[in-house]
Amino acid sequence: MKKLDKLVLGAFLGPFLITFLVVVFILLNIQMIRYFDDIIGKGLEWTVVAQLFFHFGVVTTPTALPLAVLLSALIAYGNLGEHFELTAVKAAGVSLTRTIQPIFYFVLILTGVAFYANNYLVPKSALEAYSLLWDIRQKKPALDLREGTFYYGIPDISIKVDKKFEDGETLKDIIIYDHRDTDGNKNVYVADSGRMYTILNEQYLKLELYNGYNYTEGISSESEMIGQKKNVRSETLSRSSFEKTFVVFDLSSFKLERTDKKWFQSNRIMRNMKELDMDLDSINREILKLRLAYYGNRLSYFRYFNKDDSVVLPPDVYAFKLWHDSVTQAKYRAQYARQQDSIKEATINAAAPRVNADGDTLKSDIALKSDTTRQADTTRVQRPAPSQTATPRTSIAQNLRNRKTPRPSPASEKKEESATDTLSWQEKEKIIAKTVDSLLNVKPDNLVIQGATNMARQIKNLVGTSNTEVDRYKSELIIFRIQWHKIIASAFACIAMFLIGAPLGAIIKKGGLGIPFLVSVLFFIIFYVLTIQGEKFAKRGDIGVITGVWMPDAVFLIIGLIFLRQARRDARLFDMDFYNIIADRVRTYWKTRRQRRLAVKSALK
Repeated sequence: MKKLDKLVLGAFLGPFLITFLVVVFILLNIQMIRYFDDIIGKGLEWTVVAQLFFHFGVVTTPTALPLAVLLSALIAYGNLGEHFELTAVKAAGVSLTRTIQPIFYFVLILTGVAFYANNYLVPKSALEAYSLLWDIRQKKPALDLREGTFYYGIPDISIKVDKKFEDGETLKDIIIYDHRDTDGNKNVYVADSGRMYTILNEQYLKLELYNGYNYTEGISSESEMIGQKKNVRSETLSRSSFEKTFVVFDLSSFKLERTDKKWFQSNRIMRNMKELDMDLDSINREILKLRLAYYGNRLSYFRYFNKDDSVVLPPDVYAFKLWHDSVTQAKYRAQYARQQDSIKEATINAAAPRVNADGDTLKSDIALKSDTTRQADTTRVQRPAPSQTATPRTSIAQNLRNRKTPRPSPASEKKEESATDTLSWQEKEKIIAKTVDSLLNVKPDNLVIQGATNMARQIKNLVGTSNTEVDRYKSELIIFRIQWHKIIASAFACIAMFLIGAPLGAIIKKGGLGIPFLVSVLFFIIFYVLTIQGEKFAKRGDIGVITGVWMPDAVFLIIGLIFLRQARRDARLFDMDFYNIIADRVRTYWKTRRQRRLAVKSALK
């Protein structure tokens, strides 16, 4: 490695490490301020808090890396320009792009690391962080008795203390209502003073009560022995005094209980690109399933109109229909093959000859069935004709013949058919038109109108529900696609930020944390606003997902290439003399143009 590369990398790596840690610390504090009220007062161990901060710190790395690259590039090239080192390098015949190469290669490696972190580390840390935060929110606050008020933090226990001393253990004028028997306020402790502390690794709360009474209300012992039910007359009230007694309460409800992480894994920020591809495929399948069901139920929705219309399925719905039919057929084909195999095995076992104890072969079940069918056929052949015997069926037919209702004879039916066949098609159309007109002229009653209205409303609700479901799945599809592209776009933001920071630092020629910090914050705010607005427009469907997610990187890449071109030309974008020269050129241009107009007017006169 050449000395120039060592010089440039040494000027960049130091500020990068410092700025990265500072940016992560600032973003982590901004992130944790939202959950400050959920963490304080829960009595959490320092290991739990450290775990929560660590995972949230990993979650903030996709935002911290581009900002750290921008700020460190501004500081590095600002220091090189301020100490005239870039001027000496250019005087030696080395261009600015050659000095940028070593850091650019390092940024490329850093982009790969950022992509790996965004795709693997960030989803796992987000799952750990947000699941732990959920458990912390569900955890009860730490035991905190206040003077003069009842404390209900312990399940089925109410404690009131009139005075609590500074040591945190000594108490004065204590009242305890024990509801653990779920039978009302029937066990009460009243004590003059006491001490409160935890035992067995803070699993239980122990109260030492002094100089008090225990009031107990309940059923008498005789009634309990004979199994008598509780009533007002059988209950007793007892009071016992004590000089010292102990009361122990379970504090298991104050522990931090972890929830199974599988309930949080469906969130998009906790999924990598492979899992997001599976989610996108499943959402697309649900959308196609709803659309296919709509096309399939079209005839049931519209029974009287457009029945003969041939609706062509869209290509994607038609492809999904073929795939779905093939999957269904394969499933039932396998089931049918298994049934056929079982039938073949049963027939083979049934057709096999069997031998009795005497050694004689017995007929198989199939042979026996064939013999029984033959016997049934012979009996059917030998059965007498219906005319020779009297059966219940003949009596029923005779009764039908004796009814008074006239039935048209076959000859009359044939005559009517022949008469209609002799009519021409014009006469047939007239008869059909008269029938249709007579049906249309009949005024529908209220029941028919109400039924048609209800059917129309039902169809409208079904179609509206189907469209709502499709829109909901489409919005979820857009959200998951945005997350998929963000994993890559946030990594490539490091390259865009570097192409802005390095040329801009060479133009400014100011090191330290003054001007570079302000410039980096300004560009980061612009980048953040573009990111938020792009995602917002993409979620609403105003622009495409690729445009909304990649727009900030594309804009900053163009700006960085413009700054690189200006830096290679030694442009003084941040010097007042540069802008004064431009203003003078504009004034002289308008002055000469005005003089030309006056000269033309004077010549025309």
